[in-house]
Amino acid sequence: MNRIPAAEVLLTPREVAELFGVDPKTVTRWAKAGKLTSIRTLGGHRRFRKSEVDDLRNNYFKSETK
Repeated sequence: MNRIPAAEVLLTPREVAELFGVDPKTVTRWAKAGKLTSIRTLGGHRRFRKSEVDDLRNNYFKSETK
């Protein structure tokens, strides 16, 4: 029996911003700069993969503690 993998969890810019403690516009700038990959909805809104955000978050806070 083939299992369909669980759908990737997507976050809004506001949700990502809350995780990092920054403004949602900062998250949009990160996406434009290529630091974070965004997916566009049919309405043109950005969504971010939770797995990628978690990876960036781990590296982001690791570099701040140095």
